[in-house]
Amino acid sequence: MYEYELTNACYKLLHEMFDLKAGESLAITCDTESSMEVVNATAKAAFALGAKPLVLKMPAPGDCGKAGDKDMPVEPLVKAIQGCEAWVEYNNKWIFYSTAYDKIVEDPENRPRYMNLCGATPELMVRNIGKVDNQLLTKFIMAVSDYCEAGRHFLITSPAGMRLECDNEPGRKYVTADGHVRKGEIKMFPGQISWSPNFDSINGTIVADGTITPPLGAIKDPITFTVEKGYVVKIEGAGTDAKRYEEWMNSFHDRQMRLVAHGSFGFGPNALLNGDIVEDERVWGCTEWGFGNVGPQLVSDIPGGIPAATHSDGICLNCSVWVDGVQILDEGRVVGPTPGIVEMARQLGH
Repeated sequence: MYEYELTNACYKLLHEMFDLKAGESLAITCDTESSMEVVNATAKAAFALGAKPLVLKMPAPGDCGKAGDKDMPVEPLVKAIQGCEAWVEYNNKWIFYSTAYDKIVEDPENRPRYMNLCGATPELMVRNIGKVDNQLLTKFIMAVSDYCEAGRHFLITSPAGMRLECDNEPGRKYVTADGHVRKGEIKMFPGQISWSPNFDSINGTIVADGTITPPLGAIKDPITFTVEKGYVVKIEGAGTDAKRYEEWMNSFHDRQMRLVAHGSFGFGPNALLNGDIVEDERVWGCTEWGFGNVGPQLVSDIPGGIPAATHSDGICLNCSVWVDGVQILDEGRVVGPTPGIVEMARQLGH
């Protein structure tokens, strides 16, 4: 499926986003749950660019991040990936936030430039890279990111009942997936703005009504998280999803799993909610809230980040957002802060 279109999307990924050069080594990691169509198309695109692709495939761990450490060949992964200039991760049970990942990225001056594409499928790659004006998306998302980073106070609501307030932590940088991966950078899939607020300032309710991964994926009923000073103190919801999620979170016996690690805005022009977290968290107008482990790229003021057993993300759809009282989203529709930003959203199809 998408044989020709997928090749184009992978070529755009490496040429336009990674600026992969002839002679550079590219680590492509995957597991037995990954799409080998995507992996092979990426390796072919790298080879066509004159680069040296190295495909590292392993059995899918039992869980993601540090929860999957026991199933990963940690030291071989570290040595192989550290020797490459660039790294694309397609693992479905991700290396991201694992012990191997922490070791690979610990030295900002010598780590490979990295993009997280965990579990990517041909459809996802074609829809969200091959068919997107990446230059316009970069211009739009950086304008929104710069405005938010310069602000102080956020109010976020949703039709499902979410109402959360938080403040920026002075000096803490935003991590914006602008579609470009430069030397030493750690980037997520294009179309997302992420930040870790001042943790004590995060108060209110988060209502996940899209997906929550791991462990559930698509959810049948919204899950409401009551948050006090950055920590989840109550999990509620109709049906069984809320109970199952709380049992999973408690199974780690790790208080840090209840930390609200980050917020994110989704601005993927063609992203669809389909149970794949890489695409779900980019659904236009959503916010995503991470729980657990916080990587050093999000909390550059805290050496080594904030460790936890693993990391989980919940998607809140059709959000309204105010920054210092100025509304920028109205139930998922861009309404500010400037006419120029609104016009770029329109050109991107929103």
